[in-house]
Amino acid sequence: MNVTPYGFGSAPIGNLFAALSDEEAHAAVDAAWDAGIRYFDTAPHYGLGLSERRLGAALRDRPREEYVVSTKVGRLLVPSSDGGRDDQGFDVPATHKRVWDFSRDGVRRSLEESLERLGVDSVDIALIHDPDTHYKEALSEAYPALAELRAEGVVKAIGAGMNQTRMLTDLVRETDIDVVLLAGRYSLLDRSGEEELLPLCLDRGVSVFVGGVFNSGLLATHDPSGTYDYAPAPAELLERAREMARACERHGVTLPQAALAFPLRHPAVTTVVVGMRSATEVEQNMSLTGRPIPDDLWPELLTL
Repeated sequence: MNVTPYGFGSAPIGNLFAALSDEEAHAAVDAAWDAGIRYFDTAPHYGLGLSERRLGAALRDRPREEYVVSTKVGRLLVPSSDGGRDDQGFDVPATHKRVWDFSRDGVRRSLEESLERLGVDSVDIALIHDPDTHYKEALSEAYPALAELRAEGVVKAIGAGMNQTRMLTDLVRETDIDVVLLAGRYSLLDRSGEEELLPLCLDRGVSVFVGGVFNSGLLATHDPSGTYDYAPAPAELLERAREMARACERHGVTLPQAALAFPLRHPAVTTVVVGMRSATEVEQNMSLTGRPIPDDLWPELLTL
């Protein structure tokens, strides 16, 4: 599979935090394609299916063999008549409610519905999504269901995507998954992924996709501010990020440039998945990935 070093994270085009138009979402995907990105990650959770629908529409005229797409299982979308707006961070009408379901039937149903929303015959990678409070079901039900689908050739690779390392480490140790998507736990500010998970993945031949390299915003600009893991950044982390920005500046590098490059230095990491909501964001981020970073920056940066 042509999983490019940088992937397109599709949560923002599911109206994460703020709404955008179908045209803006389409333009973001087009810009990612033009920048050479060929891996696209999505999930039913993102905008109650809106991300999958928009991603599928934007990729519809692209040669299917030229890109890799992943989606996730664990949350089924059930129609709801309650009305109102979604309460899980996405600016969309609450037309559906999310229902946790890691059963074999739930996994198969979830993938079937994702294929319909994406408008494709198959996805390349299926990931168990956020089984933080459902580990037993993920291990005993969702994983065997995905392994069965992989054996049938319905999907090419299987794995799990989470914001923590402990359960991903357990899944790598106890199953035969192909990939983990680790969000926020292998960044300049949080390197906990390298303690156990990444070495284990390297040993077992499991690919690591890293998301959340900006830790939800704190590392996204050269003048750090805003949120860390979707909450106001604590003062000590804010100052640490500013020290990193000053170190980067001494080497002619910006903080987001270093944040994007850092995870790919580890041999277990295959791809950095970057959530982007506009063509401008894509162009800005991808322009940073083409700029060289002096080797002597890293020792200084990683002591902070």
